[in-house]
Amino acid sequence: MAEEFRTRVGVRGYELDTQGHLNGTVYHQYGEHARWECLRAAGISVDALLATGVGPVTLESTIRYHRELRGGDEVDVSCSFVWGSGKTFRVEQEFRRPDGELIAEISSTGGLMDLAERHLVADPAEHWRALATEPAVLNL
Repeated sequence: MAEEFRTRVGVRGYELDTQGHLNGTVYHQYGEHARWECLRAAGISVDALLATGVGPVTLESTIRYHRELRGGDEVDVSCSFVWGSGKTFRVEQEFRRPDGELIAEISSTGGLMDLAERHLVADPAEHWRALATEPAVLNL
């Protein structure tokens, strides 16, 4: 298995809620950003993925908050794909300050949708593996 993928994000002032904390929906945006960066690190581009006639879908996403983020803070967002059998997979993500303090966790269930047939592909891991130049980044 490859070392866990991480990308750093800086909290911007316009992303804050009325209490001065990072708005809850923005955590999900940071998670989405980290997932796409992880795919890019694995050698998968959006264009290459869409050219195969499929697109990623999120079926469920849960966030657990531990500490707050405020404007100007930096956070490292991890991305770890977890594979099983069937049409879905999980993505586990941690948000940590550069000193390692745990800020939040996101756990998502996703799949790959056949864009013509509008159903999940049977083996998403194999589809990702076929596209990736660095499949280990995706734990494949």
